[in-house]
Amino acid sequence: MTNSFRDLWPLDKGKTHLNHGSFGACPTAILEHQRRLRDEMEASPTDFFVRRSPDLLTAVRIELSRFVNADPEGMTFVPNATAGVNAVIRSHKWEKGDEVLTTKLLYPACRNTLAFIAEEFGVTVNMVDIPYPPASADDIVERIVAAATPDTRLALIDHVTSSTALILPVARIVAELKKKGIPTLIDGAHGPGMTALDLTAIAPAWYTGNCHKWLCTPIGSAFLWVAPEKRGRTYPLSISNYFYAPEGRAGFRAAFDWTGTADLTPFLCIGEAIRFMGALLPGGWDELRASNNKLAGDMAPVVAKALKTEAPVLGELNGSMVTIPIPGLPYSFEANGLHPLMNRLYAKHGIEVMITCIPDGRSALRISAQIYNEPADYEALAAALTQELPNG
Repeated sequence: MTNSFRDLWPLDKGKTHLNHGSFGACPTAILEHQRRLRDEMEASPTDFFVRRSPDLLTAVRIELSRFVNADPEGMTFVPNATAGVNAVIRSHKWEKGDEVLTTKLLYPACRNTLAFIAEEFGVTVNMVDIPYPPASADDIVERIVAAATPDTRLALIDHVTSSTALILPVARIVAELKKKGIPTLIDGAHGPGMTALDLTAIAPAWYTGNCHKWLCTPIGSAFLWVAPEKRGRTYPLSISNYFYAPEGRAGFRAAFDWTGTADLTPFLCIGEAIRFMGALLPGGWDELRASNNKLAGDMAPVVAKALKTEAPVLGELNGSMVTIPIPGLPYSFEANGLHPLMNRLYAKHGIEVMITCIPDGRSALRISAQIYNEPADYEALAAALTQELPNG
């Protein structure tokens, strides 16, 4: 690799990293910032947790809220988006016959959360089919809205789908479901950093997003934002020290801000990561997003050609990831839960790229693009695929 940005990450230089979307990757400078915070925490734990952390968290909350254009009073921290989804789903008073509206593109962990409440409380999970590639953004909105019923109590919608890498038109979906009196929880695992996230414009009831993916913070940093009318009935998964005050329940922020002793340093790196990543290119975050999106879009046809197929052309429905179905390759997985082709590409070629199963059962290859990537990375993937799938 010759990309000068590559040196800003501690990633193994002997490998080709094309799976940023799964776990992100944290720059060395941010990891060093975290290390200094941890040193301060270990040097004086009581001072760090009791005296300093409330103000430190407040400062990060304000900066993150500004970045995603949200009311900071509704902003709190969770270790990952799955925890945010669970906090919301587990806060609801479900009754038998209630319905949750979602899509078949839902992330597996969140699908399991809905399966749990279906089993425990008799909730119906209504999963809408979204073909891949989709006909249009309009078709996605129409399919979801048309599936709502009088029993729908909540909609759980991905902002960016994991398996198919679609950026769903969530603002339109939220607005249309709101007309029917249905609140929407957005699973924005990939939203912050990949998209120009504006929570005021989207106006969901809840939005949870990872910072460790496209904001490039340390793993274990995510947020949950809650609209004013939902804050009084949204609870953390752990009921801890400050859930109750002498006069009763202490409220949304107090409940979430302290759910037990934990490493707060991933959260405290969020502001630093926003500033660091935003300073990498002259045009800031807008240029960074546009550059990543262009790289993914430009390289998808190169990879698709090696697969003897064509890359879907999806315009605004794609961002810094693109998913390409693999013709004639059944989906399967090995003992580590990964597709055999994914394991071979890593073991034989040193290439890490996601092979996933899209909802209709086809195997698909998902490429990611971050500023540390360059065209040669995708050309290396294409060459490896030609060797591993010689017959297409």
